[in-house]
Amino acid sequence: MCAGLHQNICGRVRRGDAMPNRLLMIGLDGLDLSVAAPLLAAGELPALAALGDRSARFELEHGPARHTGLAWEHVASGLSPEDAGRFTAVEFDPASYDAWQSSTRLPPFPAGLGRRVLVFDPPYFDLSNAPGVQGMVNWGAHDPGVAPACRPHGLIAEIEARFGRYPAPECLYGLAWHSPALARRMGAGLVAAVERRTAIARWLLAERLPDWDLGLVVAGEPHSAIEALWHGIDPDHPAHGLPSAAPARESLYQVYRAMDRMVAALAEACPDATLLLFNLHGMGRNDGDLPSMALLPELLFRDAFGRPGIEVPPAWRAAPLAPLGEDESWSRLLRGHFVARRRPLSRAARALGRLTGRRERPLGNLAWMPGRWYQPWWHRMRAFALPAFYDGRIRLNLQGREARGRVPLAGYVAELDRLEALLRETRDLATGEPVVAEVHRTAVANPLAQAPTGADLVVIWQTVASGFRHPRLGGIGPLPLRRTGGHTGGHGFAWFSGPGLTPGARGLVSSFDVVPTAIDLLQATRPAKLSGESRIAILSAT
Repeated sequence: MCAGLHQNICGRVRRGDAMPNRLLMIGLDGLDLSVAAPLLAAGELPALAALGDRSARFELEHGPARHTGLAWEHVASGLSPEDAGRFTAVEFDPASYDAWQSSTRLPPFPAGLGRRVLVFDPPYFDLSNAPGVQGMVNWGAHDPGVAPACRPHGLIAEIEARFGRYPAPECLYGLAWHSPALARRMGAGLVAAVERRTAIARWLLAERLPDWDLGLVVAGEPHSAIEALWHGIDPDHPAHGLPSAAPARESLYQVYRAMDRMVAALAEACPDATLLLFNLHGMGRNDGDLPSMALLPELLFRDAFGRPGIEVPPAWRAAPLAPLGEDESWSRLLRGHFVARRRPLSRAARALGRLTGRRERPLGNLAWMPGRWYQPWWHRMRAFALPAFYDGRIRLNLQGREARGRVPLAGYVAELDRLEALLRETRDLATGEPVVAEVHRTAVANPLAQAPTGADLVVIWQTVASGFRHPRLGGIGPLPLRRTGGHTGGHGFAWFSGPGLTPGARGLVSSFDVVPTAIDLLQATRPAKLSGESRIAILSAT
């Protein structure tokens, strides 16, 4: 592993000399250093500033994997989408034409390390697949990926009795662009959640279960905050001119200040531990919600049937931004304008649906998402949009793969060509700009082997479009905005601080290198299957 590499750390590994015997990994889900920059410059994040000064710092490149929405599954499992064979949390059953959001089924990387491991709230961490790991998952995680679970038995009840439940569940996926009051409540609620999370994590690490070699604590509040409040710091966002922007900005910064206090408290509670502070990728403007969740499904429905599935009232067209009432549900509002008439499923189709895939639904059936409303017609379409949280995802109704396929295998590439042309003809309803930046074909070599989470076309959007216009299919929208922040930012970061680790910048590496490096710091046995490579050799480079 270490031949020809920096002798400080590698030599110690070869000789078996003592390395820091405890590693505390603190995951700041959704925290973006570019957002933190003005606060750091103003001295308002003293713990992060001090930790950055004494850390070996990597920038992280997550690549296309960031668009899967499974960043924390990549951490928990140590596997890339390619190595895990999982490209989204949304699965599709080609027999029943059903789609649902599934929990993870991958074993966590600490399961076979031979080290004492304590976790608190890492998303997509399946405790049932890691029998030696202690702690709790799905206390208040953003997109938890698993059902609530704990070890030892009764820990959840103990935590709730001592500290209470997550104090701001309404803020996990809240919207705030349409209301100054909601923007303020988001900040207050998420700060309260960070403070309670800090107290629980400190108690677990230092008092309740202090005998650990690897601690993994993840905080999802920055993720929730940036998705709801991004427009407050982005002067080019369509919602930046609204009255909610100023309170959104301050609420976002309040959450970052609370995260700084959390880092300080956990570092103080574990003075003998090497610290790893990290987030796999940055955040930015949300350009995927409306196009992927609503506009693309409607575009393909109109392409198939020549009629609208959703219509909008004139008031939406007249306003600068389609309105959303302060206490109004985005999903229910759009559902009220879904005008397509459903054809009832046959008894056989209903029975088949009950038998295929329905056991794997701890996270719900996505009935709230507009793209899911078109599901009764998918078997009659040549291509349809799968429910998606980020990029657009198009599945062909392929003969030999889907139960009622309409596209012959010999016509697969031609249908992809047709769909790509359709997409590139589509313009932003408000600006006239192209809506598509890139279109990726994922299975041309062997479309019949497409994964259950796979799409034949993946669409990267170019603009924050609230509506589409196509020369043949007409105007779609505008629709009310949903989240203003998303997974479109720059690099992530990994900061390592501890004995023998020389502070300073170490350049850009893969996000998948974080877990192998952490394992090597522990001198633990690597899992047989692991993505990325260890960067331990350059942690002490000067």
